[in-house]
Amino acid sequence: MADENRQKGFKTLEYMGDEYIEAYGSTLEEAYSNAALAMFETMTDTSKVEPKVKETIEVEEEDLKSLLYSWLESLLVKNGAENKLYSKFIVEKITHSNGSYKLRARVFGEEFDHNRHPSKTEVKAVTYHLMEIGHTGKGYLIRFLLDL
Repeated sequence: MADENRQKGFKTLEYMGDEYIEAYGSTLEEAYSNAALAMFETMTDTSKVEPKVKETIEVEEEDLKSLLYSWLESLLVKNGAENKLYSKFIVEKITHSNGSYKLRARVFGEEFDHNRHPSKTEVKAVTYHLMEIGHTGKGYLIRFLLDL
């Protein structure tokens, strides 16, 4: 499973009962997209989630960590409040101007169907604990912890 997820742009790391995720991408946008995919892969098998509905998500924060938190939290809220699952995430752009970062993304998914979407683990919250965002020689690396 780890090799399969690595090809998806993320891997899970061991951490005391919570899910510690490492997502990466050649661009910051790709890394943020893979972080969202990793979160939903924690909850279900995203290969079984059809991209029937397209939605636009926009978040704005003062720094990249807060932006990551708001991005993932907005998706988690949609999951809980609207019973939605997503399987495709395209962060179109992350911009920085006037002291704030803005993210605009398109997400694709459908309503949860217990007959088709296996439940893995419930994600209670995104946390700032152990959160890292960095640039490597090959691109961007993001680490974050999900409270299960």
